Amino acid sequence: MKKNSQERKKALVTGCNGQDGSYLMEFLLDKGYEVYGMVRRLSCPNYQNIKHLLGSVNLIYGDMTDITSIVKIVKDGQFDEIYNLAAQSSPAESFKQPFLTTDVNALGSHRLFEAVSIYSPQTRVYQASTSEMFGNAFESPQRETTQFNPSNPYAVSKMYAHQMAHIYRNKGLFVACGILFNHESERRGLQFVTQKICYGVACISLGMKESPALNEENEPLVKDGKISLGNLDAKRDWGYSPDYVRGMWMLLQLNMPDDFVIATGEQHSIRELVQTAFKFVGIEDWEKYIYVDPRFVRKDTCSLLGDPTKIKSIGWKTDVDFKKLVEKMVENNINQLK
Repeated sequence: MKKNSQERKKALVTGCNGQDGSYLMEFLLDKGYEVYGMVRRLSCPNYQNIKHLLGSVNLIYGDMTDITSIVKIVKDGQFDEIYNLAAQSSPAESFKQPFLTTDVNALGSHRLFEAVSIYSPQTRVYQASTSEMFGNAFESPQRETTQFNPSNPYAVSKMYAHQMAHIYRNKGLFVACGILFNHESERRGLQFVTQKICYGVACISLGMKESPALNEENEPLVKDGKISLGNLDAKRDWGYSPDYVRGMWMLLQLNMPDDFVIATGEQHSIRELVQTAFKFVGIEDWEKYIYVDPRFVRKDTCSLLGDPTKIKSIGWKTDVDFKKLVEKMVENNINQLK
């Protein structure tokens, strides 16, 4: 049934309380959508990123590991667009929880595609793919045609979902895949190295020898006035999350579904990120505040660099560069700590 042009579009965002989900819901609200967010039922709900949206969006309980809840949400909702952002999103954590990662990321996406195919085939679906699928990449920069070579369970789970998206696309479903390279923001979780650094620098700039927050080993993230990090020479292509969610939306407005790399096309090292963060707070001799901890050196670290030529051809661009991104994150952490 064709919608009246005056009716608001309905969109569902899975993983809505994560970094990207929260920015995407803001973006869709600004576009005039009726926005729904799928959240898991927890004894202690995590609404930190979306607390300012609670009166404006509709939250629905569901779980990517539960086909019954997914079918009910898809069947009842009859959404115009679904953005599948729900995931166990940490490559490092995927080694510790490989089966959960697979169930949520791979099979969860498969369940969603199947539910849409049967109960709401007119719905357009965005699948969140990842640069981690390229792993130890066969070419640089990586583009839509680059062969995948995943090096961790997270990447494998995302590659499964990406390939299943292609299968459902070939069956007639509108499924567009955004192969997103690293993208950060003030809402990034502390388990990610960018936020770990920016939070640690904020603590040190305020004179803290020990941070209130803990790292993945349940130790203070800043201890004895130092931040424990892994390989400082690891390189990534880092962008700003609000820029990237705009790209997600653009993919579902196209006439035909396709795959698009979303990246800045620029590469920076962890060392450069650390230097930029400390420079922002006026500290030049940053080396004395860093401890390279062998426990945090990822064995699967690859050098990833995206080629955004295709996404730029449909009008997408970045508004926030690397330096501004790091400064925004440090400044936000300083304000929060104060």
